[in-house]
Amino acid sequence: MSKAIENKQVQVQEITEKFQGAASVVVVDYRGLNVAQVTELRKQLREAGVEFKVYKNTLTRRAAEAAGLEGINDVLVGPNAIAFSNEDVVAPAKIINEFAKKNEALEIKAGIIEGTISSVEDVKALAELPSREGLLSMLLSVLQAPVRNFALATKAVAEQKEEQGA
Repeated sequence: MSKAIENKQVQVQEITEKFQGAASVVVVDYRGLNVAQVTELRKQLREAGVEFKVYKNTLTRRAAEAAGLEGINDVLVGPNAIAFSNEDVVAPAKIINEFAKKNEALEIKAGIIEGTISSVEDVKALAELPSREGLLSMLLSVLQAPVRNFALATKAVAEQKEEQGA
């Protein structure tokens, strides 16, 4: 077997493992972005722990089939870049969506969220969710509300009794 075929098989295996291990994947068309813009996008994604790569479409299609994600093959046409996130499901969608708002040349094509192929609308909806910290603070405020209300009611009753006793 030739060295080129072996290299391609290794790449397909690598992409397959990334598809299988990723919490979320976002496929984008980056045509029209200049080098500085792509560099800035890569920097933002890297800071969030997201890997951003460009692969040949044929290799990516084979990897998607091997990972059982054949449905994504429809969007693998033209120049594509793929963002893989192993931990944070929201990070790649949020960063890419914000970047796309400022740079109209960047187009979100599709995504894979926890093993399920997602449309552009799904990816954008995911991007609009608050961050993990924001969700935790919302949960905390919901959990604190009954205790806070009880404390305020108790204080009001105590003040009322104090006024009546005085």
